[in-house]
Amino acid sequence: MNPVLFFESIPISIPRKEIYRRLGFMKGITQISPSQQEEIEQYIHDAQSFISLKGVGLRVPIQEIKGSQIILAEDILFESHQLAVLLDTCRELVLMGATAGSDIMAAVGEDIAGRNVTRGVVFDATVSEMVDASLGWIMDYFNRTLLRENRKMLKNRFSAGYGDFLLDNQKTIYRLLQLDRLGIQITESCILIPEKSVTAVTGIM
Repeated sequence: MNPVLFFESIPISIPRKEIYRRLGFMKGITQISPSQQEEIEQYIHDAQSFISLKGVGLRVPIQEIKGSQIILAEDILFESHQLAVLLDTCRELVLMGATAGSDIMAAVGEDIAGRNVTRGVVFDATVSEMVDASLGWIMDYFNRTLLRENRKMLKNRFSAGYGDFLLDNQKTIYRLLQLDRLGIQITESCILIPEKSVTAVTGIM
């Protein structure tokens, strides 16, 4: 098994286009006044002071794909027909995880509860897109290292709970990525805490 790589700080640009899309704005269709945009931009800026992006990644050899079973090193097993199809041409996969920390979720909770609902909604959209962008950053990191091997990662990634890749797989991913070291907890129902914590898997061609 390869060593787990921890990223204590993930530097990404603010994904403004994605944030506005999550907020329901459609370019050329949704009208927004200068004062509304100024307010949103201020909230996006404010959100950054609460967000602490951290991540982790791990390369794992694929021993065999048999039907819907993906058999990994050390007898680790994932079962998903859709994931098996995605990884069909791969010899390795990458497990990755990212979190925005607990401070931002506390701020979102307070705002949504009534302090400033609009700010809470913008905060939530901002942190959601920034965590997703963090997974993209981790993929870019691995792709840069894979250049030396003349290999690259698949563009698509798959998360536990999506399609037939059951959420129960989150337990294995949590253990392998040592997500507790990032301050992430997992509930009995396989939900990650803080809320804006995500994991994904993709393949290496």
